[in-house]
Amino acid sequence: MRDEVRQIASKAAVWAATSILIVSLAIVGGFSERALAQDQAVNYTLTDLQFRDFSGKNLAGTSFAGAEMRGANFENANLQASILTKGSFTNANLKNANLTEVLGDRVSFKGADLTNALLIDAIITSSSFEDATITGTDFSEAIIDRYWISQLCDRADGVNPVTGVSTRDSLGCR
Repeated sequence: MRDEVRQIASKAAVWAATSILIVSLAIVGGFSERALAQDQAVNYTLTDLQFRDFSGKNLAGTSFAGAEMRGANFENANLQASILTKGSFTNANLKNANLTEVLGDRVSFKGADLTNALLIDAIITSSSFEDATITGTDFSEAIIDRYWISQLCDRADGVNPVTGVSTRDSLGCR
């Protein structure tokens, strides 16, 4: 058990350090030019992306730290290993999105549609899933605050069509 706790703490520390480094580099580099909707590894840190269409895009490894993505469409998008820290996905469409291995500290998923999304090995701490739709979402091995696990278990249902894992099982619901 102690080894598992150490592994989780180590993983969280690496993601936190990476997040701080990327945000620091963005601050040093300035924000004079805002990123446009492009594929893969664009830095969207602190940008306004409200109602933008990223459906089906490959955005793996992209930073969305502090970005406003209210009502944005990420259906079928690949956001694997992206940084979502302090991002707002309020009422965003994340159906079938790949959020595997994302770092999501203090993210708002309020009212977001995460139907059949993959959040495998994600670190989602101090974040909000208020009124989020999680039917078929796979949270396997994700690090999520106990409070939100309890809240999500109250409404967890469905089986992820890609992994075959039920939402309840992936959250460890009793």
